[in-house]
Amino acid sequence: MTDREWLSYALAQMHTGQWFGWKKEDSNGNKIPNDQRMTYENIIVHDSSITKPTEAEVNAKIQELKDADTARANARTSGKAKLKAGEALTDAEIEALFGA
Repeated sequence: MTDREWLSYALAQMHTGQWFGWKKEDSNGNKIPNDQRMTYENIIVHDSSITKPTEAEVNAKIQELKDADTARANARTSGKAKLKAGEALTDAEIEALFGA
């Protein structure tokens, strides 16, 4: 995933629903090009019951999701090796390989 995709994914995991969006214009009224809109600075919150998370909170969520993604990939790799060797799999390896 790109940095912008991780940002969007992390925000989506922080609250339910479409609670956030991206600014279309900067503070001077200039249009922000679509390929530059998905940044922390351009986050807008649509739900008044939610406050914009801090950049540190967003970065921590991104890291948490990246770590989980890496753990799944590692479990998948080790699970395949164990299957070939006829060894028992861990629950994480089973989930990574078969989704259950």
